[in-house]
Amino acid sequence: MSRHLLNEIEKLKTRILDLSTVVEEAVFRAVTAFQERDATAAQAVVDADTEIDLAEVDIEEECQKILALHQPVAHDLRFIIAILKINAELERIGDAAVNIAERVNLLAHEEQVRIPFDFLGMARKAQDMLRESLEALIKLDSRRAVQVIKEDDTVDQMNGQVYSIIEEGIRNDPCHVESYIHLLGVSRHIERIADHASNIAEDVIYLVEGRIVRHRTGICTNDDMPK
Repeated sequence: MSRHLLNEIEKLKTRILDLSTVVEEAVFRAVTAFQERDATAAQAVVDADTEIDLAEVDIEEECQKILALHQPVAHDLRFIIAILKINAELERIGDAAVNIAERVNLLAHEEQVRIPFDFLGMARKAQDMLRESLEALIKLDSRRAVQVIKEDDTVDQMNGQVYSIIEEGIRNDPCHVESYIHLLGVSRHIERIADHASNIAEDVIYLVEGRIVRHRTGICTNDDMPK
């Protein structure tokens, strides 16, 4: 690897990690706004999304420039491809945070309904998955990435529980159907954050091991495979 290419890749690592920090913060703020039904805090998440969008475009353009000027191969090429994909996933997580915040804006102006479900616990699970997927990227740890992928089923199940609870709530309390629909939307967007975190973990496995694990069951690392 040329010194110039090495420098460009190091800069790219810094930029993707900076973006991941901003996205993590957006998710945290959106979930906190939901928990507190704080429309002002929710609107701040919506307003800050432009920063994420611009950073995503800048990183994509930087990747394209590196591909064109340096024509990387092997691991370096995999790195650029993985960063392009992770960059897109982070932008979509930012969008999910905005969608949660927009639901908060609507819920804040309606009579609060309570359902027997731990939204905060579900959100924390999704946030943990996001944090772990990014840690796996930083440390190039495919085993850690595998664990993130396995956790996705738990969040999917929690989203299914919300659907059943909301369905019952609408039947028993149709006067508040809009609030129930907004709560269902929050759950769905939390579930999407977990999905994107899982996708990032898949990209980390591709980066570290050169394996594409998308759509495969029984995900395991090379070290997990029978000898």
